[in-house]
Amino acid sequence: FAGVVYNYDQEGVHRAGSGWEQCISIPLVQPDMWELLQHWDNLLEEFSVEEAWLPHRYEEQQHNCFTFALAFVNRVRQGRGREPLSKAQFTESFLLPHTREASRYLTLHQQLAHRDVYIVPLAEQEQDS
Repeated sequence: FAGVVYNYDQEGVHRAGSGWEQCISIPLVQPDMWELLQHWDNLLEEFSVEEAWLPHRYEEQQHNCFTFALAFVNRVRQGRGREPLSKAQFTESFLLPHTREASRYLTLHQQLAHRDVYIVPLAEQEQDS
């Protein structure tokens, strides 16, 4: 995927086009929500410059990058007339399924890497079929 990652820490909001290659990408918008996808970048940019995300407001346990992501998701949900998600709901619905999947993949990769097995990437032509 090409794009920009927004993250929030004690120095404020950062936008990075690289350095996140090892992260897990979690889809938050259904592909059929075309109109929301068109406005997503603008909504995120406007949200990221709000006073709540100034560096001095950062607090490691209660006002952090997780809070930033959840608050943005809830802002989008509110704009669509939906109820906000709690931290537990957000974690259970969006984060845990993807981290479990990544964990299974990494475990399998690690097991294969320690056996007499070669892991060979598929040629582009085979991947497309």
